[in-house]
Amino acid sequence: MGLQSTSRETPFATFAELQAFRAKAVETGFQSIATGALIGWEFLQREHHIYTVFQAEHYRPDNHPGHVHVVNPKTNRGDWTPLFNKSGEPLYPDLIAELDAMKKLRPTGGLMLRRDESGRPWATKGEMLTHFARIVKKIIRAAGLRDELTFTSFRHGGATEAGTSGLSDRELMVKGQWTTPKVLKNYVHKNDEMHINAHEKRRAKRTKE
Repeated sequence: MGLQSTSRETPFATFAELQAFRAKAVETGFQSIATGALIGWEFLQREHHIYTVFQAEHYRPDNHPGHVHVVNPKTNRGDWTPLFNKSGEPLYPDLIAELDAMKKLRPTGGLMLRRDESGRPWATKGEMLTHFARIVKKIIRAAGLRDELTFTSFRHGGATEAGTSGLSDRELMVKGQWTTPKVLKNYVHKNDEMHINAHEKRRAKRTKE
């Protein structure tokens, strides 16, 4: 089994382009967009779910302090994804640091990623992300990246990385959430090792490029 090719209309970003985009987003005051791009890359999440579904309580809750609840973009069912390996080392050090800081700003819960200046949701009426997309395009151009890139390009880039990092078929299925457990608590313990192995293979590939 392999990953299917992504949309012809949306090219995939490289890891270097992700880094350049995130740096420019932070520089221009859009930490929430920088963090969202990394979530899209690492967890293969669609922007709609990152900015309209991801709640503060999905990240390191008391009953799952070492996990984040990642919503499947097609089925709307979730998966508790480990944030640390068996030795307790962070799998996503940059993302964990950013989300830890962000969660401190959400003492009452609710959407994790909001507009940086006002704290309002990025989505407008009807869960539209039109304004968000305009800001993303401005950041892409300010960073000197390819104009055809969109926010979706980072998710596609992460999927491409996953598909070319030597993951087993089962690891690809787990990382992409192509199977869903009937009992969530059993799924967490059953698949942590595959999540960890899959991500470490992806990180190993990055260091070679």
